[in-house]
Amino acid sequence: MTKPSLPELLHAAVTAVGGVERPGQVTMAEAVAAAVDDGSHLLVQAGTGTGKSLGYLVPALAHGERVVIATATLALQRQLVERDLPRTVDALHPLLRRRPEFAMLKGRSNYLCLHRLHEGVPQEEEDGLFDPFEAAAPTSKLGQDLLRMRDWADETETGDRDDLTPGVSDRAWGQISVSSRECLGASKCAYGAECFAEMARERAKLSDVVVTNHALLAIDAIEGAPVLPSHEVLIIDEAHELVSRVTGAATGELTPGQVNRAVRRAAKLVNEKAADALQTASETFERLMELALPGRLEEIPEDLGYALLALRDASRNVISALGSTRDKSVQDEDAVRKQALAAVENIHGVAERITQGSEYDVVWYERHDRFGASLRVAPLTVSGLLREKLFTERSVVLTSATLRLGGDFNGVGASLGLSPEGFAGEDVPQWKGLDVGSPFDYPKQGILYVARHLATPGREGSRGDMMDELSELVEAAGGRTLGLFSSMRAAQAAAEELRGRLDNRILLQGEETLGELIKAFAADPETCLFGTLSLWQGVDVPGPSCQLVVMDRIPFPRPDDPLMSARQKAVEEAGGNGFMAVAATHAALLMAQGAGRLVRATGDRGVVAVLDPRLANARYGSYLRASLPDFWYTTDRNQVRRSLSAIDAAAKAGT
Repeated sequence: MTKPSLPELLHAAVTAVGGVERPGQVTMAEAVAAAVDDGSHLLVQAGTGTGKSLGYLVPALAHGERVVIATATLALQRQLVERDLPRTVDALHPLLRRRPEFAMLKGRSNYLCLHRLHEGVPQEEEDGLFDPFEAAAPTSKLGQDLLRMRDWADETETGDRDDLTPGVSDRAWGQISVSSRECLGASKCAYGAECFAEMARERAKLSDVVVTNHALLAIDAIEGAPVLPSHEVLIIDEAHELVSRVTGAATGELTPGQVNRAVRRAAKLVNEKAADALQTASETFERLMELALPGRLEEIPEDLGYALLALRDASRNVISALGSTRDKSVQDEDAVRKQALAAVENIHGVAERITQGSEYDVVWYERHDRFGASLRVAPLTVSGLLREKLFTERSVVLTSATLRLGGDFNGVGASLGLSPEGFAGEDVPQWKGLDVGSPFDYPKQGILYVARHLATPGREGSRGDMMDELSELVEAAGGRTLGLFSSMRAAQAAAEELRGRLDNRILLQGEETLGELIKAFAADPETCLFGTLSLWQGVDVPGPSCQLVVMDRIPFPRPDDPLMSARQKAVEEAGGNGFMAVAATHAALLMAQGAGRLVRATGDRGVVAVLDPRLANARYGSYLRASLPDFWYTTDRNQVRRSLSAIDAAAKAGT
């Protein structure tokens, strides 16, 4: 029997999911197949509606080697495992004459821990050891969630937090889950044979396709101890998110509360001298943090340096002492010891990292209204880590609707540790960039309007002219507006102002869960939804409910963002353009994602309005505009109002 061709396989898969074959999808599938076959790397931009999931699934399944697919969002993981993969495997089975197996794999803390569930949580010293299921009042929300999770534990086959509906708070989930550091290990745990996390790992080892998330991929790269099974092909979907997820996984944090918890957990398990030394170091650190002012620490102040050295040395002594002391009053000692060890090792690791003072790290204080001050350390760049850990010994395909910024892939490529496209050299990963376009006719379906006449937005302060413009645009559109704001304060101010001016219902992020807000926004075309960062990327509302997307300003990082400003400075010191490489690239990515909320289907019509004249007037404006979909462009405010009114009238007429 002849081997089925890629077009045949793709046709079978598209038919099975009830989709329509698109030229861009075929081009993408062919490019993925070529990259996988010759072991090279591919960055592929596939616009909304291309069907990019099948564009990489079909060639990956046809290749026959194990594939790991990493995504940024839970929604896409679910879509792949519950919809796309089952249908695609069924459709390809008769042609491939085999049925590829697939599985989901996440970090350990995403799975219910049977030891925690049955033995209880090791509690802080002053609380004593108690069963949270007994202690939480059954009438409280926490108590009800705990009882519901206990019932769920008897039914679930996966133990996966995301299979528990409705979900529960982090606090409730923390009562029945452990981190990888706190885990006793399957061989030492009484419940090891039934462990959900271990079963997920075993399923992954036996599967042809493993679906995971960027965070676990980052941990796999950073820790050096493999979490994912060996694989020949790595596909990273939503790849525009990868750098920030890897940075997050490589960021360390110290807070007084976290250090105090570590002290309390270790106190009963070590000798008095070791416990007292850690307690003293903890108190010194806490006093310093009370005075901490937000901002980057280019040099570690002397008093902080001493406090961190004391924390490092005291925690190292506690780690050594934890191995030998036994206290007869401690129940379930192995679990208590493991939890204490995890907490103290984290303190030691972060304190040592900051005191070592690597030139590749950025250290700063952060202050949160609710949680107080924290000391944080993050890598100046993750490009070297990604180049070394991602692009060796396997073919990597990175895909997203937004990878080609300012007209090429080199900006995103550089952030991933890749040299400019086409650059050849020893130990330089070879890669190709491909934009397969979109099935949408952007110039006919959408307008990009820049409010050139407005004043340039300042750091703070009210923008009366912007509020007037926003109000008039929303009125012309008849509601139907997704407002994307650069800060929560700006979103709140706009919601308050427009609620006083217009009859339209204005929904505001934070006043209800995101899922409920999006549902309410989609259900009523006259409604508006205002919010900040998660709305720029997380809203998928086709049809007449979203026909105006407004951005209040170009979303540059804040000038006082310690990590972004440090990265910008480093590029400048190396002779590059720090503003374009960091701030403009960050803004371009967000704007492309935000503008992508407008056209989600072939029948969608609307306007993306940017209320920041710099997009039209500044030198970098053309770079940002080149990163957006190819909408018809105008700065004519009267023209855009007429267009919005016409779109509104057509929607009301049902045409």
